[in-house]
Amino acid sequence: MAVRDAQRSLVYDAEGLVRGMFERADEFGTRTVELHGSHLTLPVERRFASVESVQSYTERVLALNWVRAQWERAALPVTVRARAGAKAAHYESAGAVLAIPLHAGGSAWALRELVILHELAHHLDPEPTEVAPHGPQFCARYLELVDGVIGPEAALLLRTTMYSCGVRIA
Repeated sequence: MAVRDAQRSLVYDAEGLVRGMFERADEFGTRTVELHGSHLTLPVERRFASVESVQSYTERVLALNWVRAQWERAALPVTVRARAGAKAAHYESAGAVLAIPLHAGGSAWALRELVILHELAHHLDPEPTEVAPHGPQFCARYLELVDGVIGPEAALLLRTTMYSCGVRIA
């Protein structure tokens, strides 16, 4: 029996807010944001041009020593493919496949680092059928990836936004 994914919409809400902050930083060239009275300088979030560039990125992230040491499933390769729909990227655990929409309404919103790390956090789940897909354990894993790959400022922004949206983190 599948575990109920009670936090899914809360996680997506938080991610949407954070992606918006990164987009505004890119658009206006101002990387400093205020977060609960503190000023953070957002790191640059990588964007991708193709399925091949996402494939290369996932391989490099999964090959990082600290990722391999933390999660056994990092040794299991991921295949990246284009997804026909435009609404969401998703991870298919049965074949270790990351499916990403290439373009939606003229934008390639899913071809970005935060989305790919979200899907890799699903891949690294040691017990995908035992816990909620967007539960507290997933959120902790996702934040650890964001911290180690994009940077601690991005992780702090995402963590704080998750908490503000009511997300529980292990």
